[in-house]
Amino acid sequence: MAKDLLVTLEDQPGEGARLGEALGTAGVNIEGLCAFMEGGTGSVHVLVDDPAGARAALEGAGITVDAETDVIVSPALPDPDLDTPGVFGGMARALADAGINISLVYVVSRNRVVLATSDNQRATQLLQTMM
Repeated sequence: MAKDLLVTLEDQPGEGARLGEALGTAGVNIEGLCAFMEGGTGSVHVLVDDPAGARAALEGAGITVDAETDVIVSPALPDPDLDTPGVFGGMARALADAGINISLVYVVSRNRVVLATSDNQRATQLLQTMM
């Protein structure tokens, strides 16, 4: 099961390489990545299928895993009609109308959406009816 790992890196050259090399050397594939820098540090979300292996690799490289979050990963969206303006708005509206809060969202490889919500089980069931 895929997990989102949150790490904090310094905002300086080589930090992304350190993260990527640690995971690559351990054979852990980065399924998705989202990062933003502010105030000299960066918050980095890394989507992995092997959270235990990723955690061990990162911590071995001196990178602390700050959080591990269960996430929903949509299937790849090969249908061009799903890669159009308004699709995310429709998904977000359906979740909101069901009283489900989105706490994390980003798009990853193969045009998949990663979501963490206040109720991943109900959100998964609801979103499956939309796909």
